[in-house]
Amino acid sequence: MATYQEFIQQNEDRDGVRCSWNLWPSSRLEATRLVVPVSCLYTPLKERPDLPPVQYEPVLCSRANCKAVLNPLCQVDFRAKIWACNFCFQRNSRGPPTPLIFLYVVDTCLEEEDLQALKESLQMSLSLLPPNALVGLITFGRMIQIHELSCEGIAKSYVFRGTKELTPKQIQEMLGLMKPATSGQFLQPVQAVDMNLTDLLGELQRDPWPVPQGKRPLRSTGIALSIAIGLLEGTFPNTGARVMLFTGGPPTQGPGMVVGDELKTPIRSWHDIQKDNARHLKKATKYYEALANRAAVNGHSVDIYACALDQTGLLEMKCLSNLTGGHIVMGDSFNTSLFKQTFQRVFSKDYNGEFRMAFGGTLEVKTSRELKISGAIGPCVSLNTKGPCVSDNEMGVGGTCQWKICSLTPATTLAMYFEVVNQHNAPVPQGGRGAVQFVTQYQHSNTQRRIRVTTIARNWADAQSQIQHIESSFDQEASAVLMARLGVFRAFSEEGPDVLRWLDRQLIRLCQKFGQFNKDDQNSFRLSESLSLYPQFMFHLRRSPFLQVFNNSPDESSYYRHHFVRQDLTQSLIMIQPILYSYSFYGPPEPVLLDSSSILPDRILLMDTFFQLVIYHGETIAQWRKAGYQEMAEYENFKQLLQAPLDDAQEILQTRFPMPRYIDTEHGGSQARFLLSKVNPSQTHNNLYAWGQESGAPILTDDVSLQVFMDHLKKLAVSSAA
Repeated sequence: MATYQEFIQQNEDRDGVRCSWNLWPSSRLEATRLVVPVSCLYTPLKERPDLPPVQYEPVLCSRANCKAVLNPLCQVDFRAKIWACNFCFQRNSRGPPTPLIFLYVVDTCLEEEDLQALKESLQMSLSLLPPNALVGLITFGRMIQIHELSCEGIAKSYVFRGTKELTPKQIQEMLGLMKPATSGQFLQPVQAVDMNLTDLLGELQRDPWPVPQGKRPLRSTGIALSIAIGLLEGTFPNTGARVMLFTGGPPTQGPGMVVGDELKTPIRSWHDIQKDNARHLKKATKYYEALANRAAVNGHSVDIYACALDQTGLLEMKCLSNLTGGHIVMGDSFNTSLFKQTFQRVFSKDYNGEFRMAFGGTLEVKTSRELKISGAIGPCVSLNTKGPCVSDNEMGVGGTCQWKICSLTPATTLAMYFEVVNQHNAPVPQGGRGAVQFVTQYQHSNTQRRIRVTTIARNWADAQSQIQHIESSFDQEASAVLMARLGVFRAFSEEGPDVLRWLDRQLIRLCQKFGQFNKDDQNSFRLSESLSLYPQFMFHLRRSPFLQVFNNSPDESSYYRHHFVRQDLTQSLIMIQPILYSYSFYGPPEPVLLDSSSILPDRILLMDTFFQLVIYHGETIAQWRKAGYQEMAEYENFKQLLQAPLDDAQEILQTRFPMPRYIDTEHGGSQARFLLSKVNPSQTHNNLYAWGQESGAPILTDDVSLQVFMDHLKKLAVSSAA
């Protein structure tokens, strides 16, 4: 008999699915009493080397609201290569496959050194693109230039003002796109323009407009993006394409501006936003949301590579990537290995030597009659497809059973939420199973259309007689991530404290439902093994940068949330509760509690938060390192101890996307704050009298510790007043 743990693992390996509950309550009422909704994390393109694709593409009806698959009941004219759909009678012919498209949108208001580094990265990326991929270049500063790539020996570009808003039709008319087959001027196969484009990039100059003392450069990011999206809309609708924006500062003029050009006016902070003192915020956000929706309709994704020491307007622009499945990469400069290696990883290849990217995806969900779909949270937009399986009760992006995912990688993971609709007095007969089917259609990076279908089923259980079984089927890791996504989704539109109160209420209700206790006696409170880690995930989630904005700029918060709602279960858990390894002379490295008691003078710690890798040297180790013991022959084992966490960190740095920030610090170092802000403060300056020298490091904080949090939780759960 397999344990639930084995069952969960097998299903994840095979289907890329993790469910909150692996036995489903057989009525709507019982499902709401479980607190954590019946839901799952689904990774549509989970890599399965053992799953060869069928060697031809599915042939679909071209009518947008039909899309039925060619079948033996259709009439086919083999000579003219036309077939008639037997569902909607549409006449269909096959069009040629379309190549991938990469449109670079480059900010030239950068410092010389930064611009040079970016140009080199862009030239390098040309060699990684498939030879038949189409590529285009737009540069912008005060003005926007669209470069013609088809003319030999003479550089020619179309120039637009950065202050004037243009409709898609105006852009297409000005670029002459109304005539058939004119995209060739601006989008050319890499193999045809490789030399030309490499030279063109090499000759790019900084924006020529002088920037007076005390001013910011004039950056027309909004119009540059509008032109990029208009160009693709007019030439390649419904085709896999990436707009890749490289920017080194905030938009300062024209539609979409985030801050004016006066340096004495700082870019908005959380404080300004809370006081309603961010004058461009609403207008800019609305502008970029309209662009994002236009891109999403056509299946085009927008990446933002923002490298600057100050904010660049990610808060306002985040929807461009969030809604289209594009990447957001944030760094200090284009001249860092963090940017260079992360950008290179965008073009990484799988075991077949093909790009780990897919385009123009749609995900459709079908459910058996006892279930309805409430919504999805992830890098997707609603296709507003109503159907019998769509719930009125929306969670995340709901009201539909189909979503558009413009760009996917093998790690892209969506959270799907369901509603059990069976009435309490008509439960599902015993032995029945509920089923969900996910149908993902997408353009593979080799330009084939593919469909991947995943069908899952779980048994129904009567919550009155089988509550123990349902409880054992609880996947606390998946549930923590699914509830965290709901919290982060709320945080996009609600105040932080409201989201925390909502999460707390859900946690208390879960503990009241499943905890074993005597009324009003908190010492009697117990949780079974299948729920014992869940409160601790919630404790760390409450302190995470996804819900706490203190100490993070609005751009940083947008960046962290962007990554959290698209990563798979393992990476999401690391983001909620970072992993801590301890290195010592006493044995191999071991995972230790994310707790201040783990910070010891004779240990080195390696903490992985997903976004940062922190190596922390305890007080004694730091003193020995300063004294240079590692250089002396008789202290070879100390040298090896210092090296071990570096090697382990290197392994993580080589595979993760985006590449994490690497921080090497020590006891008393200014960057030790990265570690101290994450660990559970079980010893603080407030309870110092109880703290002995050997048991860790006290932390200056007024945050409650996990122990205090659990005591409060138990007290509220067992209270008869609750």
